[in-house]
Amino acid sequence: MTTKRKKHRALGLTVLFLFIWHGILLAQSAPTPKTQIVLLGTGTPAPDPERSGPSTAIVVNGTPYLVDFGAGVVRQAAAATKRGVRGLEAVNLRIGFLTHLHSDHTLGFPDLILTPWVVGRKEPLEVYGPPGTRDMAEHILKAYAADIDIRTGVKAGTGDTEHAKISGYKVNVHEIQPGVVYKDQNVTVTAFAVHHGNWAHAYGYRFQTADRTVVISGDTSPDAAIVDNCHGCDVLIHEVYTQASFDKLSPEWKQYRMAYHTSSKELADIATRAKPGLLILYHRANPGCDQARTEECREAGSEEQLLKEIRQFYKGKVVAGHDLEIY
Repeated sequence: MTTKRKKHRALGLTVLFLFIWHGILLAQSAPTPKTQIVLLGTGTPAPDPERSGPSTAIVVNGTPYLVDFGAGVVRQAAAATKRGVRGLEAVNLRIGFLTHLHSDHTLGFPDLILTPWVVGRKEPLEVYGPPGTRDMAEHILKAYAADIDIRTGVKAGTGDTEHAKISGYKVNVHEIQPGVVYKDQNVTVTAFAVHHGNWAHAYGYRFQTADRTVVISGDTSPDAAIVDNCHGCDVLIHEVYTQASFDKLSPEWKQYRMAYHTSSKELADIATRAKPGLLILYHRANPGCDQARTEECREAGSEEQLLKEIRQFYKGKVVAGHDLEIY
């Protein structure tokens, strides 16, 4: 090999080495997008000590986005923080979305407004939800007006100021319609209408991040909107009840369930068409049985029964969600 060819070859190898090394450095320096799903609460209106009220956190690059504010939401976020999800520290809870205004989905709303503020949140809470959300927020603030006055020192001369940040208790409510309702550097959030009995406005949400697509049904009877918005999504989180418990109900409770919720067989059909990478069952409803309070009815609505029914009709990957699980 001539000296000239050796030099050209050496130069080529050097250029190739530098190109590869530059790529390695870029890969190391570029932040890796990471989306975590944290089930803060998977419960229903029933006071189950093992399941807090419905609430799900989508945490993207350390920023949390909450869907629904069930009872215990802030303490569940604190528990998740202790398990390593640092983004869920109370002062970081600043952005939330409501599927609808049923009490079990909103009992934690006062907690979410006030507790993070008391421990140091400086920014207002941003809440996206159906019409009626603004009235709810305003009435909560009125109910706690004395507390807010004392903590902010608004009542001059009392000497009771607790040095709370003036802006941290405020709530900016965005009453939304279906479509893209929120977008930042981490996520695009799309609301879509679902049918939940007599509620004029009930929504599911689709979260699109750099590495995952997550769809949350909210409370709903079977709805094609779930299929349309999942369409091969990474994760579908959906409410459900068992057929076995349905069969034990009065005609009135059967009618209620069909109007407001989704059975295991109906969900299996939805998931078969939607094709999520993972189906997470949450908010396992048992209306009618909760009121009857018989052991037989409760067992018919159990998690074991639910998984048995779902797997009979759905062949995809499915899990029953529990509080504080991370996906």
